[in-house]
Amino acid sequence: MTARAAQLHTDSHDLPVSDALARSMADGWAPAPSPGDSHCPGFEQLTGRRARLAARFPGERLLIPAGELKVRSHDCDHRFRPHSAYAWLTGLTGEDQPGHVLVLEPDGEPVLYLRPRSPRDEGGEFYRDRKYGEFWVGRRPDLAEAERLTGVRCAHLAGLARLAPGRDASRDPELASVLSELRLVKDPWEVDQLQQAVDHTTTGFEDVVRALPSALRRPRGERWIEGVFQLRARAEGNGTGYETIAAAGAHACVLHWTRNDGPLDPRHLLLLDAGVETDALYTADITRTLPLSGRFSPVQRRVYELVLAAQDAGIAALKPGASFRAFHRACSTVLAEGLADWGVLRIPAAQALTAESGLHRRYTLCSSGHMLGLDVHDCARARAEQYLDGVLEEGQVLTVEPGLYLQPDDTTLPPELRGIGVRIEDDLVITADGARLMSTALPRTADAVEEWMDRLLTPSG
Repeated sequence: MTARAAQLHTDSHDLPVSDALARSMADGWAPAPSPGDSHCPGFEQLTGRRARLAARFPGERLLIPAGELKVRSHDCDHRFRPHSAYAWLTGLTGEDQPGHVLVLEPDGEPVLYLRPRSPRDEGGEFYRDRKYGEFWVGRRPDLAEAERLTGVRCAHLAGLARLAPGRDASRDPELASVLSELRLVKDPWEVDQLQQAVDHTTTGFEDVVRALPSALRRPRGERWIEGVFQLRARAEGNGTGYETIAAAGAHACVLHWTRNDGPLDPRHLLLLDAGVETDALYTADITRTLPLSGRFSPVQRRVYELVLAAQDAGIAALKPGASFRAFHRACSTVLAEGLADWGVLRIPAAQALTAESGLHRRYTLCSSGHMLGLDVHDCARARAEQYLDGVLEEGQVLTVEPGLYLQPDDTTLPPELRGIGVRIEDDLVITADGARLMSTALPRTADAVEEWMDRLLTPSG
């Protein structure tokens, strides 16, 4: 860089550190032991998880990175969330993990390579380094503290470069697939985490209903709804597990509407798809479609009740040994038959449902559910024969979320149906004889939704 270019280039707006300040900063610090818990969340499950992974690749070195920081704008990074496989194997879920790597040695021994605390010396990383210095981003464990937290031998991150190469989960498709497949069945601790996420999400939906009078007065009421739910998610957990969809009116026909910049109209529906992520990074994924007036119109109720009937059919198809795709087929059959009864489908439902046709999907484009866990679309790197073409097992957690998305410009629809989008989504855990609905606290029927909204919107006392 030329001298002229250097004058025009600003890396930092901080003032230079004088020698006197550097000497001062290197002295006068009391010991600061970590205030953290003695063990990380889910500690009892971690050894078994790592052993199962090592057994799949005997005699091989496996690297599971936490991931790196990603720039949001110039020198501002996005909030860090460790990769789900790393969190599942280490129990470490905090924002102090960028760059860290779990290594399973060929004999199966786990070693965590991490960036320990910065020494309080004249090098001054602890106050000079904006990216990792604890004055800037907070304290992280030293090596001994990290060993107590995880029960795993810990080494300085600098030592990673001296290791012989191994399989890297960020670049090795087979290792990535196995890591997904090992997470398909949740242990009881994981199910409990997911139940906590669902319970907090239920409270967030209640917050949203109570906030509707204020949101209806705002020019961007969808954003108001998003913010209300985000407040609950940050207060009760790590935040939201994915970008909230707060879609009013015809925006509900955009499957992943996250702009959330529209107004709310009491004549319309609000499709709210949101989930709280716990501090251990397990997320709920729930959708409710709510009448902004508090009451469904006759045509809105007709669409809602068809989607609900589809969801009921999908839930009834869940049981150990059933094909994963069975619940989607059950949902699709009900939707196609309803569309045919309405005269929207010009061919019989059975014909529309064939692979050669699929014409019903014009109005219900996406699949009816997915696995749920550390990722909202969990275990997505699993091989098809283990997941999409596999069978359900006790302990798996998944969503059932049929929907109808009747586009506002679709001339195949009668005018009264155009611009209505309805999705109903719940989280379920597969049990020995069926499935347990985890989100029972949220109403599902149209009558129950109206009664619930009325109760929340009516001042007490």
